[in-house]
Amino acid sequence: MAIIVNLDVMLARRKMSLTELSEAVGITMANLSILKSNKAKAIRFSTLEKICEVLDCQPGDILEFSADVDANPK
Repeated sequence: MAIIVNLDVMLARRKMSLTELSEAVGITMANLSILKSNKAKAIRFSTLEKICEVLDCQPGDILEFSADVDANPK
């Protein structure tokens, strides 16, 4: 089971780069890359709120639960 981060999908839909999102939200590229690559262990609600505001989307557009994906691949 895992939470899947679909940040890359929303960026593509909005025709926005990770760099543009980083500047608009005020979050480092490194932290956004960790989030985008599904390696983040947590996200602050304030960060999620800023991302949703900039991308004009809902948290469910970015985060997805999947029972079929292993959260800790070996």
